[in-house]
Amino acid sequence: MYDIIGDVHGQAELLEDLLKRMGYSQSDGYYQHPNRTVIFVGDFINRGPEIRKTLHIVRSMVDNGSAMAVLGNHEVYALLYCLRDKLGNKLSTKTSSYKLSLEATLSEFADHNNEWKSYLKWMQTLPMFIDLGDIRVAHACWDDDNISRLKEYLTEEKIRKKQLKHISKNNSPVSKAFWETCRGVFYKFPKDLQFIDSRGHAHTCFRMRWWESGKGMTFRALSFDFRFKVPEYDIPSQILPNRQAFAKDAPIIFFGHYCVDGIDNIIRPNLCCLDSCVRRTGRLTAYRWSGEKELKPENLFE
Repeated sequence: MYDIIGDVHGQAELLEDLLKRMGYSQSDGYYQHPNRTVIFVGDFINRGPEIRKTLHIVRSMVDNGSAMAVLGNHEVYALLYCLRDKLGNKLSTKTSSYKLSLEATLSEFADHNNEWKSYLKWMQTLPMFIDLGDIRVAHACWDDDNISRLKEYLTEEKIRKKQLKHISKNNSPVSKAFWETCRGVFYKFPKDLQFIDSRGHAHTCFRMRWWESGKGMTFRALSFDFRFKVPEYDIPSQILPNRQAFAKDAPIIFFGHYCVDGIDNIIRPNLCCLDSCVRRTGRLTAYRWSGEKELKPENLFE
């Protein structure tokens, strides 16, 4: 069965401690368990103090079959910032924001350029999602239409540079599916509406609870964005998001990305967000799944 681990973000010491407490031991150069497999939800890099070691732990487990992993948005940022096309041009024109988040990672690999290139090639081989029937894993959002598009588009064993370049332009149904899967769904206010947060910053959108339709909800209730609070106003029917509510009898979905703190990781009996904001809280969270049809709080590990 499977142990699903949330966003690690370079916290190798916490990752090793969690693996050991879950019964994994290091043998032949990688962590393994006699009858269980880890699934990483993405975002191994950036932010933390031991990014290089974290990548070594994750990759060695994946390469030796004791783990699986999906791409997080931070790995995608690394691919778009660091890879070049045949002419030597960057794959994306929007690299300045990627560089800011990658500073810690690039600093750790400053004297290990060939090793970093090897990790980039390895990241290209990771899937955007994992579907095991009874459980499914994506970094930020599972939407059946998006997953279908990605299945049709990403048919090879790795994501090609030309595909990444196309996705980076963010102007097609495929790029929308790609970004929503690893960054979530954003509710955008009408053009004539914005709100000011407590720090005086203006916002025109927020990350929403992608499993909700929004019908009968307030903006705050629909928000799954913990960086700021949106107004408690009812959402007018004319500007409801065009989404179907996630079925309560659908397979279990595990995801990360949202840096949740102060709320339960298990959102519904079939929805679990495992990103516990490790850099700020020191909590690295996992769920031990053993075939149950509904998630149980006692199966969470921290």
